[in-house]
Amino acid sequence: MKEIRAVIRPQKLPRLREALRAMPQFPGMTISKAVGCGATVRHVPHSIKDELTDFSDKVRVEIIAPDELVDALVDQIVQVASTGQTGDGLVWVVDVGRAVFIRKTVDGAPQP
Repeated sequence: MKEIRAVIRPQKLPRLREALRAMPQFPGMTISKAVGCGATVRHVPHSIKDELTDFSDKVRVEIIAPDELVDALVDQIVQVASTGQTGDGLVWVVDVGRAVFIRKTVDGAPQP
């Protein structure tokens, strides 16, 4: 089992959501707002304001998926999120040792 993490442009999220949900066995995803900057230097900051506002809004996507789906999911994310410009984002994959769904329990026993 793997966790796919991606940081993408916010305007790409609706199309990505549509494309991923159309995939067979899509396991779902978690979305959160993110702010960041890349290592590429576009300009030298001239003031503290320039340094503090050199960030751009992004969206972080997190998907826990079985190993056999990971390559297809990553390929779909890259295809949909790409504009060919610097700042399109990043996708990475992390091993997951264990994942458990949290469900309503009765007397401490998980419900089926």
